[in-house]
Amino acid sequence: MKNPRLFVPQSLTAGGKIMVEGQPAHHIMHVLRLRGGAELKVFDGAGHEHHAVLADIGRARITLEIGAAITADRESSLHIFLAQGIARHDRMDLILQKAVELGVHTIQPLWMQRSQTHLKGERQGKRLQHWQGVLISACEQCGRNTLPGLLMPAGLPEWIVTLPPAGLRLLLQPDSSDTLSTLARPAGDIILLVGPEGGLDPDEQSLAISAGFSGIRLGPRILRTETAALAAISGLQTLWGDFQ
Repeated sequence: MKNPRLFVPQSLTAGGKIMVEGQPAHHIMHVLRLRGGAELKVFDGAGHEHHAVLADIGRARITLEIGAAITADRESSLHIFLAQGIARHDRMDLILQKAVELGVHTIQPLWMQRSQTHLKGERQGKRLQHWQGVLISACEQCGRNTLPGLLMPAGLPEWIVTLPPAGLRLLLQPDSSDTLSTLARPAGDIILLVGPEGGLDPDEQSLAISAGFSGIRLGPRILRTETAALAAISGLQTLWGDFQ
């Protein structure tokens, strides 16, 4: 088995030691079943990655000896900001997981009129924590050392007025006559707006267009929200990002 990767939100210094508790320690001990002396890689989510050795295993925590730093920049030069209409549990998890793998820079979950689930208070907090876990697991798997930003869920009208003036704003709109191939290469960030199951309603589409979003379609077929988001990100990375 290749050396597993583990996210540790701690300062990493070659020659130092860190203790890891909770779910990450449980995963190392009881899922991967690593033993003392096992080699792995650790990253802090802020761009730093190191070799490490499992030095000690306790009842509920492990101790890692931090080795040499690894120089590896796996971030896309194309900054894609995904504004995703909140979909149901498994679909939203899939979107977040694959968006991380495809190199998305920041994710904004949005409550929309056609969102089939609405959460508030403690339930929303737990869901946000779950989504953060999905992002961490995806980074561990795909090799990214920087965690994408995950913003607090917001309503579309409240979020759209906070956008900076710069950046290419794209709205997935199946009836649009424009496609990705008709667009000029953007000079800055890309904001990709994707609706939930059922898409944006007419009022939301009008709001987005009035805020400077350009509608684009992804071929002649109607795509599910999870397919649409990932297909669009892949297309952007192919045209202007690191799929070239």
